[in-house]
Amino acid sequence: MPSTLRIAVQMDPLETINVAGDSSFALMLEAQKRGHRLWHYLPDQLDWFEDHVVATARPVEVMRPEQPGAAHFRWLGEPQRLRLADDIDVVLMRQDPPFDMGYITATHLLERAQEAGVLVVNDPASVRNAPEKLFVLNYADLMPPTLVTRSLESAIAFRERHGEVVVKPLYGNAGAAVFHVPAGDSNLPALVELFTQVWREPFMVQAFLPDVAKGDKRIVLIDGEPVGGINRLPKHGEIRSNLAAGGSAHATTLTAEEQAICDRIGPDLRRLGLVFVGIDVIAGRLTEINVTSPTGIVAIDRFNGTNIPAIFWARVEAKRAGA
Repeated sequence: MPSTLRIAVQMDPLETINVAGDSSFALMLEAQKRGHRLWHYLPDQLDWFEDHVVATARPVEVMRPEQPGAAHFRWLGEPQRLRLADDIDVVLMRQDPPFDMGYITATHLLERAQEAGVLVVNDPASVRNAPEKLFVLNYADLMPPTLVTRSLESAIAFRERHGEVVVKPLYGNAGAAVFHVPAGDSNLPALVELFTQVWREPFMVQAFLPDVAKGDKRIVLIDGEPVGGINRLPKHGEIRSNLAAGGSAHATTLTAEEQAICDRIGPDLRRLGLVFVGIDVIAGRLTEINVTSPTGIVAIDRFNGTNIPAIFWARVEAKRAGA
């Protein structure tokens, strides 16, 4: 058994998570099982103070609730001011997007903590440089036809070429604001107007893949190696298969085509320090590479009898030990 690690988890409020399927909670449970100590803090509780990165964090001991709605932590201590370089071995960066300036600032601060000897997972500089819907453009030949733009004219031309399209924000999550626009639909100009008014950055347009009705596969990779996947089916009347948008999870195995995608991107993920990654694949086409706070491991483990949190922490422990 490796020596005890002091782990600070940067995530959304612990009291509000859905523990039944939350990947961060599953990782915390396994870390605790392995004898590690846990602290929890919010992204806005991270400071630069007198030449050190400091987190105002609360020690916590989590537990699986005895029944739905029951407490999921035995205790949550008083806030402590932790100098990460002195008091913490590993920071687990797991807060949800939006991938905004607050998120980017947190990566800059954690990068300084990492330079001082803290292991940050995923690597904060790589997270900053790999937003899910832009990092995937490195593998354009694996993707469906894709446009990134703020131009109505470009969006119209793209739809004329490809017919049905999907329009979505670059920095959203959980399927929010994803629109299916059929060929000839007169709402495209109004939709582009809305996107350009709500968001300053470009948006993404992709050719619609009808096989999304057969599922949108989430595949989890740990240090570049695939460890399992689930097939997410959209509910009736939806194209979005995200579990947060009402999709349902189903058991699956990787096809040869999907394994080839993992083999292609895995070495890059490992080189960049992107230890915990979830990719989305529809009909053999890569649509997203999720590096901020990927989900799905609870469902994967339930279907496959695996223990992805144990695989994850074994890799983290080895990295911390310099292996």
